[in-house]
Amino acid sequence: MKRHEFLGIILGGAAACSGSASAQPRPRLRRIGVLMHLASDDPAAMTRIAAFLQGLEELGWHVGRNIQIDYRWAVGDVDLYRKYAAELVALAPDVLVTTTTQVVRALQQATRTIPIVFSSVIDAVGSGLIGDFAKPSGNATGFTLFEYGISGKWLEFLKQIAPTVTRVAVLRDSASTTGVGQFAAMQTAAATLAVTLHPLDVQDVGEIERGIGEFAARNANGGLIVTSSPLALIHRTLIATLAARHRLPAVYPFGLFTSAGGLMSYGPDLNDPHRRAAGYVSRILKGDKVSDLSVQAPTSYQLSINLPTARTLGIAVPDALAARADELIE
Repeated sequence: MKRHEFLGIILGGAAACSGSASAQPRPRLRRIGVLMHLASDDPAAMTRIAAFLQGLEELGWHVGRNIQIDYRWAVGDVDLYRKYAAELVALAPDVLVTTTTQVVRALQQATRTIPIVFSSVIDAVGSGLIGDFAKPSGNATGFTLFEYGISGKWLEFLKQIAPTVTRVAVLRDSASTTGVGQFAAMQTAAATLAVTLHPLDVQDVGEIERGIGEFAARNANGGLIVTSSPLALIHRTLIATLAARHRLPAVYPFGLFTSAGGLMSYGPDLNDPHRRAAGYVSRILKGDKVSDLSVQAPTSYQLSINLPTARTLGIAVPDALAARADELIE
């Protein structure tokens, strides 16, 4: 081979390699579908999404650079759960991220293959979403808020802060099976605390207002427990206002309710599981299977007491209870 022919081959190859390198496409954007049960302008939703995004960024995932996120906001509407679940699945995301039991169920009805990471499920096994905490066998895994048994603690705290309470209304979303489970767990504690429970099954604002008002009018020494549900969380300010108006000592499942004026809450931090969900999403995007990711429970629970609300209700918070509280709202 002549020298000029040899050089031509070498230089031609180098040019081809250089052109190939400069024309290499950017890494494919991995797609994440997020279905939230709250409204897009709800501050609680914003802080959870912020926690999730922060968790992703800490793990090297950045929107527009290597991931794309499609959001849907269902505002506690069961029909929208199904509609938006179908829409997100049609986009063929690499992983789906969601919150509560009803929303997970809607996504599982839409797909049994796309991985689902949940952040706010109550009793994942009892709800039928998974078969085993250690090795989920379906396409869903994530983080639970609590088991049904925590409902008994709400009743105990209510009796501690308002010992004269003998009749307790239990507000629950009649469209959610988790409310039934929480009420059943509460009945066991009610027998030992000499308390009669009255379920208030509601599905909208009107039923919330009527149910609380009618219970308060008919029951002296009454109290209120609000079970965990998207409906209650969306209308937390209204419920806290109604409880104060009707002078009902009340216990709630999350600190968001005491921040909205509720008397007392006991439950986990709602933002933490969203940060932790980012870790599971990252692992799935890198190739881990759902069955490799065990369902995890909260590591701590927080007791919060709103002192101005206690004063409004004429309640003197016991010193022992105040000392136990993680947060005293002044």
